[in-house]
Amino acid sequence: MQYNWFTVEKIDAQTFAISEYKHWEETHCYLLLGTERAVLIDTGLGVANIRKVVENLTDLPVTAITTHAHWDHIGGHKYFPNFAVHEDEVTWISEQFPIPLQVVKKNLTLKPCEFPTGFCLEEYQIFKGNPSSVLHDGDFIDLGNRTLQVIHTPGHSPGHCCFYEQDRGWLYSGDLIYQGCLDAFYPTTDPLAFMYSAQKVKTLNLQRIFPAHHSLDIPASLACEIADAFASLYRLGKLQQGNGVFDFGKFQIHI
Repeated sequence: MQYNWFTVEKIDAQTFAISEYKHWEETHCYLLLGTERAVLIDTGLGVANIRKVVENLTDLPVTAITTHAHWDHIGGHKYFPNFAVHEDEVTWISEQFPIPLQVVKKNLTLKPCEFPTGFCLEEYQIFKGNPSSVLHDGDFIDLGNRTLQVIHTPGHSPGHCCFYEQDRGWLYSGDLIYQGCLDAFYPTTDPLAFMYSAQKVKTLNLQRIFPAHHSLDIPASLACEIADAFASLYRLGKLQQGNGVFDFGKFQIHI
């Protein structure tokens, strides 16, 4: 289902992927419906109004929850008065994002892209706001006959979280697990913590993984492969920033 800038893919009757395939980062957001309320996991770049898409899919009250407070995941938070972020990134979203705006804009336009009508790069700002709630490791989010567990998985950023549906064995993995280049080279990243986080989620009963970028069709076994790749770099003494990009076929690790 195409909504100009966004593409909506139905995972099941209560779950939708809302994707920005026209941008090189191919960011995915996920709308999860319960019987009482809904959550939107991440809100994308914010270059188009994702709330209009959400309102076409549900009339439940919606809270935006955040895998991490990077610009490509919180841009649409401005359309949702209720949003949540992990405790370690509250100041990132409410006070000062640690990466300069000019760096973010350069990343936004890194590859050619036909942005939606009405978007103005000169006016683009990194979202700033006060969360209506704060996430902690181990929290449970009850949607009504559907529950998500917050799993703190730092490394890509200090407050990065995955969201786990134990009943389904579904993991919404943010920037921890996906097919593409996994980034742990920014000053705000931590390659060692990234490794431990990958090891943490690989122990879960994973039936499906829903990543924040690129292909939606990834095997659950990718979590183990990424954890093992980080462990191999650690054993080789390569898990320090500045060592470059390591190619593992399905994915790369940039440290």
